[in-house]
Amino acid sequence: MELLRRVLAGSGLDPARADATWTSGPAEAVQLRPGPGAGAFAAQDGFDGPDGARGAGRPTDSDGSAGSRDPAGFSSPPGFHGVDGDDPVGAVDDPLRHVVRIPARPGRQVDWPGWTPEPLRTAWAARGVTRPWSHQAHGAELVHSGADVVVATGTASGKSLVYQLPVLAGLAEDPRATALYLAPTKALAADQLRSLDGLAPDGVRPAAFDGDTPIDQRDWVRRHCRWVFSNPDMLHRSLLPRHGRWTTFLRRLRYVVVDECHTYRGVFGSHVALLLRRLLRLAARYGARPTIVLASATVARPEEFASRLTGRDVVAVTEDGSPHAGRTVAFWEPPLLAEITGENGAPVRRSAGAEVSRMLADLVLEDARTLAFVRSRRAAELTALGAQRQVAEIAPELAARVAAYRGGYLPEERRALEADLMSGKLIGVATTNALELGVDISGLDAVVQAGFPGTRASFWQQAGRAGRAADEALVVLVARDDPLDTYLVHHPSSLVGAPVESCVLNPVNPYVLAPQLACAAAEMPLTTVDVEETFGGAPAVEVLDALVEEGVLRRRPHGWFWPDTGDAPAAHVDIRGSGLGQVAVVEAATGRMLGTVDGGSAPGTIHSGAVYLHRGDSFVVDELDLDDGVALVHAEAPDWRTEAQSVSDVAVLEVLEHRRCGPVQVCFGATTVTSQVVAYRRRTPDGTVLDQTPLDLPPQSLDTRSVWYTIDPDALADAGIDEARFPGALHAAEHAAIGLLPLFAICDRWDIGGLSTALHPDTGLPTVFVHDGHPGGAGLAERGHEVLGRWLAATRAAVRDCECRTGCPSCVQSPKCGNGNNPLDKSGAVQVLDLVLAGLEGGTPTGSR
Repeated sequence: MELLRRVLAGSGLDPARADATWTSGPAEAVQLRPGPGAGAFAAQDGFDGPDGARGAGRPTDSDGSAGSRDPAGFSSPPGFHGVDGDDPVGAVDDPLRHVVRIPARPGRQVDWPGWTPEPLRTAWAARGVTRPWSHQAHGAELVHSGADVVVATGTASGKSLVYQLPVLAGLAEDPRATALYLAPTKALAADQLRSLDGLAPDGVRPAAFDGDTPIDQRDWVRRHCRWVFSNPDMLHRSLLPRHGRWTTFLRRLRYVVVDECHTYRGVFGSHVALLLRRLLRLAARYGARPTIVLASATVARPEEFASRLTGRDVVAVTEDGSPHAGRTVAFWEPPLLAEITGENGAPVRRSAGAEVSRMLADLVLEDARTLAFVRSRRAAELTALGAQRQVAEIAPELAARVAAYRGGYLPEERRALEADLMSGKLIGVATTNALELGVDISGLDAVVQAGFPGTRASFWQQAGRAGRAADEALVVLVARDDPLDTYLVHHPSSLVGAPVESCVLNPVNPYVLAPQLACAAAEMPLTTVDVEETFGGAPAVEVLDALVEEGVLRRRPHGWFWPDTGDAPAAHVDIRGSGLGQVAVVEAATGRMLGTVDGGSAPGTIHSGAVYLHRGDSFVVDELDLDDGVALVHAEAPDWRTEAQSVSDVAVLEVLEHRRCGPVQVCFGATTVTSQVVAYRRRTPDGTVLDQTPLDLPPQSLDTRSVWYTIDPDALADAGIDEARFPGALHAAEHAAIGLLPLFAICDRWDIGGLSTALHPDTGLPTVFVHDGHPGGAGLAERGHEVLGRWLAATRAAVRDCECRTGCPSCVQSPKCGNGNNPLDKSGAVQVLDLVLAGLEGGTPTGSR
């Protein structure tokens, strides 16, 4: 309450609103409070809220009528009197759109399992853990019995104990047994390793094995460590290719722990799924069948996802018995700026970054330990710098207690920041999602998010970083000028009143399967049994045949072999990035390496002329050499930022599914996308465009999957859209659809792209494409095809309800449009979407494969 008052006061609003806007209701219900002029409601019965909380009753209007459904397919509360039933009336100029009250929840303790060693009970008691929570004991019992288990409970619910207890007990029982822990980040693995101090029995000798481990220590870990803490990258590049040196460890491997497994989705998740299959195949070769324990934030159908990830049947533990502090979640939409206009005269909102930077400063001045989550490395630096300046104006002694944390830092820099975070030396930290997982930061008072993080699971994971055992916490979601963010702050039930998403991965994506099969064959020849039972069957055989034809592998009667070239393929397979490797950012004057950028994103982020930030210092890129993988920069602090512009083209390779819906045809299939960064703009901090500079960068070609629809020109004309308006209407509909797809698929709008044209050469009709941004597809376009009706209904609502007149970044403008957001026809986009939705309501499939 006090922190919300401070945030309101910092925005020039009446702090008393924090006291005047609460609603009463059942203690166990999640309460949502809209802005001025609107009613209130409790969460619906059956709603699975964050951390397993459930609503207490179905809401009704004063006349007893039940709540409606919003276009996204989620329940909308009655009593919200704006468009679609959610949006407050008369609150256009009020940035505080809604407040959500999540009450505290007590925990449920049970006795330790009977097989728990007494030294472990004593060690945990010394840490204040006298008895486990119910889900901890249940999960540990399953693991101890040999079942493969996924624990999917809320943030800070103590998932670590679920695997620590049976693993430590098992390693104590069998002095020869070994265990492997895998985390998506080195920070998380290091933090979990620290948590074993004083807990692990003598002889276990847990140790890290990652890229930061000195070479001379790696041999010691291999020979003496019985619980290795690592990550998928090290497993892929070092342990598995050199499995002959790890024979003893693999032969005795009893447990494999996969922490934060919900992060393994999309292309990265597909790589990790095949990586785990490679690990289990080699373990079986040495006579081991380890038990797998997975830990995850709350996700939909965790047992199904975990089974797909591991290739085994997995039991899910989802009933959370831990206590949780109460939280207040504020939905904040930055106000429109009257003094400036954006591209093509569109209204411009105060940036989410500027709002978050000010809020971070306000909270630091209140001595509130705060994390500010932002969407990019550059934003983390800018947000921290802005907060430091504002804090220094009032309390100079506190400015040094604000910092940025992001990926790309050198190992020693990361470790120092993590130590300052845990000690409390730092009060406010602006971070990318690098701190969504990892360091166990306890006792945070507030979390501020500069934009929706892309998934409901990530939203609650970040929000869960705040909250002490007895004290409540504040979470503020600040909307970016983006269709999805705008939709969510006006429709809070689409976030709070909706289940978390399912994770999407595709282990048989040929662009992932091919390099992974090559790596597996190099480790140990592949047999037909391996291919059939481990690597996917027929799709794998097709890929292997192609690898043989290309000379990558050789076929023998007993299977597929890697030619002994002396060069292991794993070193050339990037499991995280675009497959284009990393580009080093180097200060030209000194030769100092500042960090790295993924090769796929390098043309858009470190092109010549781009502004690059590192640890608060600003640099401008002099030259980008993609062939050599290096960008040369010089120190400079300009008063503008840069924004890349790109163009693309889509060619249809194969239509996999299609259906005719009256004048509309909907398709899903294989496509080739050719994109090219062609220019960059310089913008002032308030968003004003200073100029645009052309770039000469090579085009990038991507074979992927797309969903698209075509509309008969006569239908467009009958709807009142004349031929001259076709390009603008389709273009605006495409931009808005890209902005809303992350509501239905776990992705970011930068993971997808699109194209619209009044006459596409492959369809011969007005066409709108939305394509997956990953080679072979990560399941995003396919998911869009599955939920097309709900997706486009939400898109139409977002465009129609936006308060601008002709289009703005909150509805139809795109930050990465290579055409300067021109032409765009907002009203035409609504008409196009109406046509498609009307067709979908009566359409039936006419063919598929």
